[in-house]
Amino acid sequence: MTQLRTVQVLGGGSAGSSAHVRSLAAGLVARGVRVTVCAPAELEHLYDFPAAGAHFAHVPRRSDPAAVAALRTACADADLVHAHGLHAGVRTALALSGLSVPLVVTWHTRAHDDGARGRVLRLLERRAARAAAVVLGTCSELVDRARSRGARDARLAPVTVPVPEGLCAEGKARAELGVLDRPLVMSFGSLVPHRGYGILLDAARRWRELDPVPLVLIAGEGRERAELERRIEEEELPVRLLGCRDDAVDLLSAADVAVLPSRWEARSLLAQESLRLGVPLVATSVGGVPELVGDAAELIPYGDAGALADAVSSLLTDAPRRETLALAGRVQAATWQTEDETVAQVLSVYDEVVASH
Repeated sequence: MTQLRTVQVLGGGSAGSSAHVRSLAAGLVARGVRVTVCAPAELEHLYDFPAAGAHFAHVPRRSDPAAVAALRTACADADLVHAHGLHAGVRTALALSGLSVPLVVTWHTRAHDDGARGRVLRLLERRAARAAAVVLGTCSELVDRARSRGARDARLAPVTVPVPEGLCAEGKARAELGVLDRPLVMSFGSLVPHRGYGILLDAARRWRELDPVPLVLIAGEGRERAELERRIEEEELPVRLLGCRDDAVDLLSAADVAVLPSRWEARSLLAQESLRLGVPLVATSVGGVPELVGDAAELIPYGDAGALADAVSSLLTDAPRRETLALAGRVQAATWQTEDETVAQVLSVYDEVVASH
């Protein structure tokens, strides 16, 4: 039997999509599939795709005009190409123009732009959806969105991030942070508007009235950092910006409550790790969050700082409720598709697409 040759394409590569491609590559290689990962060079250093058995081809970020040409060369002898993300999907569709190579696209999340840029993004979504033999959406809302943009075949393909290994002890993490005698509230993710950190700061202003005052930690970097720092200093908020941290999950394991204040999420890394670790989660009821967490988190409306403040304050003073959520979180996490099941699902899609091409 001829070895199936696949190419996995990453654009900027969010943490979730990059970790998924690393896991997917390892699983596919273990099943006898030839895998080439096309991505910016820095992602090779972060995720070490060759260690998973994949070939690696450096492809510049989407703003680089050489990207399409490099992709076309890498994909020329593939049986199937799988692009991860909207921009990777559009760029790969251009690269495959005129080649008889089928395309699968996974939509891991959605864009968050309104106005003129939003209209352009909708056009890109249509281009990616219609070019793909199959669009895989990581939550039901993304599947519906792909269908509305003209996808011939759109299916639910929930992505579960790899289970972290070697977490440090909670007490050690708290000691390193200098937080031994006050509650710890944790969030992580890029510092961009749709993450809702401004709303989290609004809630933190109210928590100054609690005794002891909880410390809020935010791990991540992004264009909103300067504005968040200004507010933290001017309003004397009990919030610490940690920057990018490789040990964000370690820190999360030491938290009393995790907070996800985003405008929209599909399968949030923070939500997955919180439930796995048994850390009570307060999250906005948006996108794929409700179907991901079920009844194992406190869900609040997006943009409601009062509801966020009240939900966290209530949990901090209600140990039995925290224990109930911790148990429910681990139970819910056990229902998620495993990495092995994810690989099997994706491979079955590949076999179907290649056979019908």
